[in-house]
Amino acid sequence: MATRLGIGLPQNRQYDLGRDVPDVARAVERIGYDSVWVYERALFPEPATQGLYGMEGVPWPDSYRHVADPLVTLALAAAVTERVGLGTSVLVAPLHVPFQLARSLATLDAASGGRVIAGFGTGWSLDEYAATGIRPIKERGRVLDEVIDVCRAVWGPDPVRYDGRITKIESAVVGPKPARPIPILLAASTRRARERLVEHADGWLPVAAGGAERLASEWDAVRDLAAERGRQQPIRTVLRVNAAYSAKAYDGAGRRPFQGNAAQIAEDVLAYAAIGLEEILIDVQGHLRDAEELKDVAAEVFGAARAAGV
Repeated sequence: MATRLGIGLPQNRQYDLGRDVPDVARAVERIGYDSVWVYERALFPEPATQGLYGMEGVPWPDSYRHVADPLVTLALAAAVTERVGLGTSVLVAPLHVPFQLARSLATLDAASGGRVIAGFGTGWSLDEYAATGIRPIKERGRVLDEVIDVCRAVWGPDPVRYDGRITKIESAVVGPKPARPIPILLAASTRRARERLVEHADGWLPVAAGGAERLASEWDAVRDLAAERGRQQPIRTVLRVNAAYSAKAYDGAGRRPFQGNAAQIAEDVLAYAAIGLEEILIDVQGHLRDAEELKDVAAEVFGAARAAGV
């Protein structure tokens, strides 16, 4: 079976949100993509108080200066598509009130006929937590646990009851319900995060960084832990690829993975597809001029990936 392919929706400064998101969503569904995806960045601190991913001295990419709200973006896409999955990779769950997030996702799923894929992460930005976090960043793991539990409760049968540190629901009818159980996928690279994934989530959201061999080792670690814990449910996998497209092939010795033309990107995608992951999300929006170029590149990359055997 061919690996499923997803594409990132336009969320950055160079795009017109109301016009370009529906336009791109319709186009990539026609091209044949299986899913469309969004990510979350709440703000861009200036001057920076910490480096990218908390790494000292590593600058934030300029594209992070303007990132449209992920759920609003997905709603625009949902309204004009019929088939593609609607995913978040990732939503920084602890920046949201758990009950309100659960209701928003349920409403989007009901409206789209059961197409939402809820990808959650804990985030890393001190500034985002200071601005919007429900609890301090040091408690982000516990907040994510509660978000997952509240989602399961709110999406389940009425009356809903929940007694947590943030959320208190005595007994209530909460609707609309999602069209089907919304899959929850987690970004997980540490032992504790993998335990949370195996015990509480439906799938894994890795990022293509460090090479296919390293990712294969991480995938083995997730599956070994699942076997150790006696998990019977399959683990869904969606890999995020942040690609830097160029019309011409990159012929320098220092080419980074997923840097270059469509054939080079497809070649790199194929190496990761061989690991056995179900779906690969290719995000090219950050390096393109406008929605017309994004549609053209999405079609070219899709064709190259399928021709390469992905």
